Amino acid sequence: QVQLVESGGGLVQAGDSLRLSCVASGRTFSNYAMAWFRQAPGREREFVAAISWSGITNYADSVKGRFTIARDNAEKTVYLQMNSLKPEDTAVYYCAADRWGNVAAVASGTWSTWGKGTLVTVSS
Repeated sequence: QVQLVESGGGLVQAGDSLRLSCVASGRTFSNYAMAWFRQAPGREREFVAAISWSGITNYADSVKGRFTIARDNAEKTVYLQMNSLKPEDTAVYYCAADRWGNVAAVASGTWSTWGKGTLVTVSS
């Protein structure tokens, strides 16, 4: 199993950009599909983006064209580049992993390993 640590959250203004990072421990990172989810206050955790071990990606409609997920297997890191941020993007962002996982799996229960999250606040 891997352990995940997110970083890069913060307070930004609408229209700004932010890049989140998720560093994984463990020797088999390249076998894992990776994903980002987010949870706003009072709302359920929702899928944001995912990337397979081979680089296939999937995005939620709400972030398509603004967010980009990428991975660096040598650095055991997955990134979420967020551009044109909106106040409705405000949430705690969580990194998730699942060995040989499916990037089309948008239900949070499908993903086996989670980080503790990093807070992104977008002011209007």
